[in-house]
Amino acid sequence: MGATRTSAMIALILAGAAFLSLSMGFTGLPRGLADLIAQWELSRFELLMVLLVFYIILGCFLDGISSVVLTMAVVEPMIRDAGIDLIWFGIFIVVVVEMAQITPPIGFNLFVLQGMTHHEMNFIAKSAIPMFVIMVLMVFVLIAVPDLATWLPEQMRQRP
Repeated sequence: MGATRTSAMIALILAGAAFLSLSMGFTGLPRGLADLIAQWELSRFELLMVLLVFYIILGCFLDGISSVVLTMAVVEPMIRDAGIDLIWFGIFIVVVVEMAQITPPIGFNLFVLQGMTHHEMNFIAKSAIPMFVIMVLMVFVLIAVPDLATWLPEQMRQRP
């Protein structure tokens, strides 16, 4: 019975996320914001910082997959033009989108945890703050030492 309740809760959250992402797609807001960022002509670090903030804010209102799908057509050419490795950027995006999933008001992972633990949302959000800070630090380490993210894929490319 508990598994059924949890599955139903997750299904309702995903249905709400699908509706929200569909409506955001119709408004064109994510694509418009990504187009605006593309016009600023930023350095690599500035571009990554703006995208970090952009995806965290977008994650407050959309689920991760929707935010990536709605914006990647505009963001990917910016990344190529800045000379950023696409594999590295994929890892960067995964970390940033997961960060966004634990940010209120619509951090979907927070709602899942609330349904599983039956704690208040304030308690869960406060409990997620240390994980958010750790993920921010991880992003800065990835930016400072990009070889950490690409070492394993490079090892796999070199093998026959």
